[in-house]
Amino acid sequence: MPPVKSFGERIADALVEDGLLTLTQVDELLARQKKEGLRLHKLLLEKAYVTEMDMVVCMGRVLNTPPINLARVQLSPELTDLLPKDIANNYKVVPICRLDNKLFLAMVDPLNVIAVDDVKRITKLEVVPMIATERAIMDKIANWDSAAGNSMEDFLQDAQKQADAEADADNLEVSQQMFDDVADIGALAASTEEAPVIKLANLILVQAIKDRASDIHLEPFEKVVRLRYRIDGALADMPPPPKNLQIALASRLKIMSNLDIAERRLPQDGRMRVKVAGKEIDLRVSFLPTSHGEKCVLRILDKGNLSASIDKLGMDVDTFRRFKSAVDAPHGLLLVTGPTGSGKTTTLYSALNELNNPEYNIVTVEDPVEFQIPGINQVPVKKEIGLTFASALRSILRQDPDIVMIGEIRDTETAEIAVEAALTGHQVLSTMHCNDAPGAIARLDDMGIQPFLISSAVILACAQRLMRRICNACKEPVTYEAKMFKDLDIDPKTMDGVTFYRGRGCDRCKNSGYSGRAAIIEVMTMTDEIRKLVIQRASASEIGKIAVEQGMKTLRDAALDKVKEGISTLEQTLIVTAAH
Repeated sequence: MPPVKSFGERIADALVEDGLLTLTQVDELLARQKKEGLRLHKLLLEKAYVTEMDMVVCMGRVLNTPPINLARVQLSPELTDLLPKDIANNYKVVPICRLDNKLFLAMVDPLNVIAVDDVKRITKLEVVPMIATERAIMDKIANWDSAAGNSMEDFLQDAQKQADAEADADNLEVSQQMFDDVADIGALAASTEEAPVIKLANLILVQAIKDRASDIHLEPFEKVVRLRYRIDGALADMPPPPKNLQIALASRLKIMSNLDIAERRLPQDGRMRVKVAGKEIDLRVSFLPTSHGEKCVLRILDKGNLSASIDKLGMDVDTFRRFKSAVDAPHGLLLVTGPTGSGKTTTLYSALNELNNPEYNIVTVEDPVEFQIPGINQVPVKKEIGLTFASALRSILRQDPDIVMIGEIRDTETAEIAVEAALTGHQVLSTMHCNDAPGAIARLDDMGIQPFLISSAVILACAQRLMRRICNACKEPVTYEAKMFKDLDIDPKTMDGVTFYRGRGCDRCKNSGYSGRAAIIEVMTMTDEIRKLVIQRASASEIGKIAVEQGMKTLRDAALDKVKEGISTLEQTLIVTAAH
């Protein structure tokens, strides 16, 4: 039986196989190893027979441990906080990333069991060793402290200190430049490429995505620039960017959105795509001139927020059955109503995901196209060239569609075409702005659509809102006073046995007590009784009363269900369904 080869000999054999080392060199090194007692791979590097990176790749293959190029890795405060710097320096290790309860650790020597055990004990995480060059690891450890200053708050504090130190004359020059009709394009373009501006723009975007914000607001005032994120439907103030970077920051965002940096007197709209943590995210960008500069709003369009199917929308069993039946219908008009930001488009996209099948020709017309879905033909409205909802719809109906999605029915012409399409064998999905499901019928009537056409075309109308979820990290039971039940017009006896909850407020939810949002949906199916009321031009309240008698769960009922399930609070029910 041949003797078992040492780790150094296995590395030497692998290097020979790769053509990086000769047998003569191996014999020379083995002889020196026996004489001096040094480790073979140390001798290899000392003699410079192979590069450090070649050695790492080879060691990784022999040990079945993945190598990593640390030059492409950015240390974050979350990782450096996990492990003391002296421990990292002592064992020559660097934390790369954390995934659930696993910590990926770059090591010079993955066979150092003591190092792995110590890191596991300190971090309380399972350690997954990776191999990197000693030089790269020591470089990262040298920059250990600077990683902690890589947050937006630290950057803005440093930038503000620098801005405070500037002369009053410089500040005067900046504020005067803000109102110039003609900008120095060369100087403006150059300023957008400066490191602080690039880093500030990147940090604002990354922090917003990390905080699950839906919108970013940059608002210029006389002496400050306010930065706010809309998180779970509520605007929250963030550390303000330096006033002296206002114009350069706006220009940087324009360049990223392919907009004209010289135009500061007219509104501009654009789009950009960024990649954060390996995930591509689209942003819709809008600039609006104000008296103190340009206000910028960025809408974050994260495909990860889309439900893969309608069963993930959180409806109760009966509501889901009604909605699913309408989505599966071969033709008819399906309307989703609610105010801006209530998740109407997300619900329609979820329905389209359910219907997305090679057997169907699906075409949408949207203003603008928010999410691009493979397999679906999406048409963006462009009013400036005459491509409106109505004109686009006429062309779409000549494209042999099976399913048509209209971003919003805003006018009589669009409504007429949508109803005609639904009556001629097409399935049509659309949104409208009104308060509840019965209100959609009245809205079509107000637009001039004949009641007999409405009763034949519409198969389902639903209303939607978003209510905030209680943060699971700080969730605790709560008792409500009788006034809350009175404000909601609820008999307290109907809530006997229900345990109410609230969020106490913690670091994870930024002391708001809420994290994320849940959809509440009321679904009204077009039954024979409701069709008769529509033809008689009955009011929305009369239609709603019959719909409830036939089993429709109102927005208020759907919200109270979320409260009973411990998902949300009575306060949210009052806020979201105040008009119901």
